[in-house]
Amino acid sequence: MDLALTTPALLFPAISLLLLAYTSRFLATAQLIRGLSANAREGKVPKASIQIKNLKKRVDLIKLMQLLGVLSLLFCTFSMFLLFVEYKYFGNIIFGISLVLMCASLITALIEISISTNAIEFELEGIKKYSKEYKRSNTKKNKLDKIEEKEDSID
Repeated sequence: MDLALTTPALLFPAISLLLLAYTSRFLATAQLIRGLSANAREGKVPKASIQIKNLKKRVDLIKLMQLLGVLSLLFCTFSMFLLFVEYKYFGNIIFGISLVLMCASLITALIEISISTNAIEFELEGIKKYSKEYKRSNTKKNKLDKIEEKEDSID
């Protein structure tokens, strides 16, 4: 198969957008970690060990996503160079490696997204549970207040 010099160049915008998205995910995760750290200093962190493990795993996956994306871009560039100097066979192979690296980066991104959504679902369950308990405790407290008011009015 003959690969034109412009074919690998078509991946440049896609890879650049992927790296931008990965950087955005990294910044969001870093913000979560900073918030968790601030809360930990104030002693307001329930279930911190679960969150820390989750966030560490996510940061590691994001680093891997970025690494694979950058390697994909480098291999793509090297492929263009090989095609330019008319080493078409090696240019094709390097371009294929570039595509494999991009696919690996996307698969890693899917795994990270899965972990992220699982963490959000865990937090939502905690909110739901807390809300029910909070409502119950307030209902019980209100009933006790009413009983105390009745007893005070009887006295």
